[in-house]
Amino acid sequence: MTIQIAPCLWFDRESLEAAQFYTSIFPNSKINAISHYGKNMHMPEGTVMTVSFTLNGQEFLALNGGPQFKFTEAISLMVNCDTQAEIDYYWERLTADGGQEVQCGWLKDKYGLSWQIAPAELPQWIGSKDQAKTDRVMAQVMKMVKLDLATMKRAAKGG
Repeated sequence: MTIQIAPCLWFDRESLEAAQFYTSIFPNSKINAISHYGKNMHMPEGTVMTVSFTLNGQEFLALNGGPQFKFTEAISLMVNCDTQAEIDYYWERLTADGGQEVQCGWLKDKYGLSWQIAPAELPQWIGSKDQAKTDRVMAQVMKMVKLDLATMKRAAKGG
C-alpha cells in the first residue's frame, strides 16, 4: 500500500478561491473535487466545505472550517526553484494582491499562508559537511528578502 501525505489547509471561507489562485500559478495543477456543506452542518447548506486540488503533482485539501484557526509561520510550503527566473515568478505571483514579503526567501500570500521560495540547491549548501560553506550561504540569506541565486552560488563556492 502506498501512503501519500497530503496537507490539509484550513480557511475561513476562501478555500475555493485559494485553490483557484494556487492552481493558476503552478504547472500541472488542477481542482480535483469540491464538496459542500449539507443541512444541519457546521456552515450554511451549499457553502463549499472542501476543495481537493493538485499543485504540480502534490495533492492538497482545502477546508472551509470557519475563522477559529489561522495560518502561522510554524508551517510553510517550500518551492524549490532551479533558476532565478523561477524564484522571481513564484515570488511575484504569491505576493500579488495583498501578499507580504517577509525575509530570507519567506513570504505570506494573500490568505496568510507562508511559503519559502528557494533555490533547489539550498538544502545541499546549508547541509554541507563544510561548515564554512553553510556559514557563508546563510550569511547571505540573512541579508535578503527575496533570494538571489547568483549571490548564493558565489557564497557556496567561497566567494
